[in-house]
Amino acid sequence: MSEVSRDVENETKKPPMKKKGKLEEGMQRFGIPLALIVGLLLFFMPTPEGMSLEAQRAIAIFTGALILWITTPLPIYLTSILAILLLPLVGAVEDQEVAFGTLGFDVIWLMVSAFILTSAMIKSNLGRRLSLWMVTQFGKTPKKTLFLLIVINFILAFFVPSTTARATLMVPICLILLEVYKALPGESNLGKVMMLQGVQADALATSGVMTATSGNIIAVGFINEQAGGDIGYMDWLLASMPTAIITMMITFFIGLKLFSIKSEAHFDHARGTLKNELLKLGSFSLDEKKAVTIFLLTVALWATGDYHNAWFGFELSTEQTAVLAALLCLLPRVGLLTWKETNIKWELMIFAAGAYAVGNALDKSGGAEWIIGKVVAALGLESMNHVWVYVVVVFLSMYSHLIFTSKTVRVTILIPAFIALAKTLGMDPVPLALAAAMTMTYTITLPPHSKVNTIYFGTGYFSVLDQVKYAVVTCFVGACVISLAIFTWFKVIGI
Repeated sequence: MSEVSRDVENETKKPPMKKKGKLEEGMQRFGIPLALIVGLLLFFMPTPEGMSLEAQRAIAIFTGALILWITTPLPIYLTSILAILLLPLVGAVEDQEVAFGTLGFDVIWLMVSAFILTSAMIKSNLGRRLSLWMVTQFGKTPKKTLFLLIVINFILAFFVPSTTARATLMVPICLILLEVYKALPGESNLGKVMMLQGVQADALATSGVMTATSGNIIAVGFINEQAGGDIGYMDWLLASMPTAIITMMITFFIGLKLFSIKSEAHFDHARGTLKNELLKLGSFSLDEKKAVTIFLLTVALWATGDYHNAWFGFELSTEQTAVLAALLCLLPRVGLLTWKETNIKWELMIFAAGAYAVGNALDKSGGAEWIIGKVVAALGLESMNHVWVYVVVVFLSMYSHLIFTSKTVRVTILIPAFIALAKTLGMDPVPLALAAAMTMTYTITLPPHSKVNTIYFGTGYFSVLDQVKYAVVTCFVGACVISLAIFTWFKVIGI
């Protein structure tokens, strides 16, 4: 057994170093001049009709920062600091609090709490025990482990009505699994695809369950009130869950093609070693009991958020619950961590703050709404065949998250607009608005597009460019599947 252990350790200890390709090297070399040229052109061009000066400047800063985040000639947190500094200096925001206040956003506190919960699971060995058990029981191969994590994500969507809460639950499990597989951040494709598919599974599972996020519920409200629909929980589930599952299955295999794990899949002899590792952990320690108690309390509070007012007379938000869990982890005697053991990555907090600052500036200045309006007009939707209207609306809605940083904002602006468009063209607004609403959770292209992205990105296993490549493909597949469902599956279920 000792020889097998050594063989497994040698095989899985460190994945081969991945050299940067010519494209990535070129992007880094030309990232700064490209960002400067594009940013300055947008900044100094004549202000288009209907756009405010603040919106023009916000778009310039947003575009320049976006180029730098994707090409990474600078560390991403430095780009964020630069953006935060420039927004009030150039007049893209009237009050500097819009830029400087983002470090106090609830997502930052959520990220802090996620790091603390992860550290607690690692220190207590609870995460290691759970991961070893999962791998030895179900994850006979890395591919099966990846598939298992997707299934868990989809199951959680029914019970935990928060995308960020589910990410906070899943990331610690993923990190321990990757420790078991000895997958190193920045070098391991297994780690890359596991974290990216975590982002995808969270978003797609959310699109399949009406109560999995507030944006879905708001969209249903618009459809029923403005479009005369009668969409309920089961209607949404029947319409959207099949498309979510089909899209996830297709993109699961695409992810394995984009980021091949063949060189890291030599795990034939490792299960025996992993079973021995599980046995070495022995019975549950006091720290593990504390960690599992805090973990289960957190899950219970997240899953029962709709009932807090009736039970307690007040409601604990997702962020408040996460902070409470972090507090319990750090409390003397009750908890199991000291502050030095929390391993909080503050550079990622700075990155998130800058990302939300430029996104908010774009929203508040009206720049995002102006861009969408021009896109709709340029496409000439009013003169299109109805079949193409469906398709264009789905694709437009799918990729609108590249402009809007908030699902709620997208739902509030786009769903009523699409309902009005359908009525104007003499189309049934219910299937059009429902199909558009099903895309609203696909906020997966860049780290700042959702809290979930930021939490997974914080692990360091994938780059901004990795996420863009995978997400653009996933969004395209999702839009195609939903478009096909409008003309096939929707008819079967009577929508």
